[in-house]
Amino acid sequence: MSATAAHGLIGEGELHLEVAIIPVSDVDRSKQFYERLGWRLDDDVAPMDGLRIVQFTPPGSGASITFGLGLTTAAPGSAGGGLIVSDIEAAHAELVGRGIVVSDIWHGPPFPVEARQPGPDPERASYGSFCAFADPDGNTWIVQEVTTRLPGRA
Repeated sequence: MSATAAHGLIGEGELHLEVAIIPVSDVDRSKQFYERLGWRLDDDVAPMDGLRIVQFTPPGSGASITFGLGLTTAAPGSAGGGLIVSDIEAAHAELVGRGIVVSDIWHGPPFPVEARQPGPDPERASYGSFCAFADPDGNTWIVQEVTTRLPGRA
């Protein structure tokens, strides 16, 4: 095995996920939705005909989402992502307060849906409580409470 293969794609350095492209059908509607979430608008540019790039970053996140025109052939609503919070109840209340349709809080595994139990984890175990919401196209965001990270996690 080569040294590069043993250490991953870029050797001994780090590899940071910083942008995820999500497919949307109406760029302006999606822009309004993510603004309502309170995410920071980083950019909205149309450098050429048929190309528009809109980028948002959730508060405190090192990763952003990008959507627009001419970016992906994926079907609108086919993306999903995870958002980490330190207090699931406060995050749920904030989403509701911003007018976002959000699921009830549950604990147990996120999938299959039948395995979910109502309410936050009774012991408030890290990685144990969730809620979810979708953008106007159906791209799904699962919100997970993490209070103590597993070893090796940032």
